[in-house]
Amino acid sequence: MTPRILTCPVTEVEDLSQDVFRVRLDGRAEAVAHDPGQYLELKLAEEVWVPFSIANAWRGDGEIELHIQHWPERGNSVRLREMVKVANHLTLRLPGGDCVLDPDSRRPLLLIAAGTGFAQMKALVEGALAADPEREIALWWAAREERDLYLESLPREWAESHRHFHFHPVTEVAPALPWSGERVVGHHGRIDQALANGLEDVSEQDVYLSGSPGMVYACVDVLASLGLSPSRVFSDVFAYAPRDPIVPTTGSLQHEAGA
Repeated sequence: MTPRILTCPVTEVEDLSQDVFRVRLDGRAEAVAHDPGQYLELKLAEEVWVPFSIANAWRGDGEIELHIQHWPERGNSVRLREMVKVANHLTLRLPGGDCVLDPDSRRPLLLIAAGTGFAQMKALVEGALAADPEREIALWWAAREERDLYLESLPREWAESHRHFHFHPVTEVAPALPWSGERVVGHHGRIDQALANGLEDVSEQDVYLSGSPGMVYACVDVLASLGLSPSRVFSDVFAYAPRDPIVPTTGSLQHEAGA
C-alpha cells in the first residue's frame, strides 16, 4: 500500500497502566486501510514523525488503535503525551512496514513481544483469528513484572475462546501468585531464556518478533538452534537494525558457544 498522510480525530485516550496509554482515532475506512502488523507515524512537529505499531487489524472501518509507552525522562515522549491529551486531531502517515501476515500461510504462529511490542502482536492475532479461528497461535509476551503486561486480560480471553491459542506471559520478577488459566503458561526470567527452556522445535512455525534489536536478535539466536527457518521469521527490526545473517547457522552458534 502507498503511504498516505491524513488527519484523524482523537476519539479516546485511556491509561492502560502507569506507563502505557491507549489512543483511539477515527478516519475514513479506505484511508486508514492497513495490513495486520503494519505501523504508522505520528507527526510530532515539522519534519518530526514518530512510528507506532497499529494495534488493531483493519476491519473495514476507520478505527486506529495505538499503545504508547510514556517515558517522562524523554523529551519527545513528554511532548507526545501532552499533545495527545489536548489534541482533537492528529496527523498520521500510514501504512508502513513489511512485518505482516503471509496470506498464503496456515503454519502455526509463534508471536514474541516485549512491552508495547504487544500492540503489533495484537493486530496479528486479530487478523489471523479473523481469517482462521482454528489456527494454532502461541503468544509469548515479556515484561519486567506482571503489572507491565498492561492488557493481560485480552490474551487470556483469546486463550479461553480459542482452543488452539496459547498465552505465555514472561516476567523477570516472579509474580506474587503462580500463573493460572486456560491455556496460560507463565515463565520467569528473560524472554530468550524462557524460549530456550520452553520450546523444542520451531521449524514448522511462522515467527514474528517485536521489541528492541537486542531482544529480537537474542530470541532469534535461541530459535535458530531450534530449527528456525530464515524465510519464516519476521520483524521490523530486520529493516531498521539489520545484521548479516539475520538467522545464524547452527554451526556458527556452536562455534560462538565454544569460543
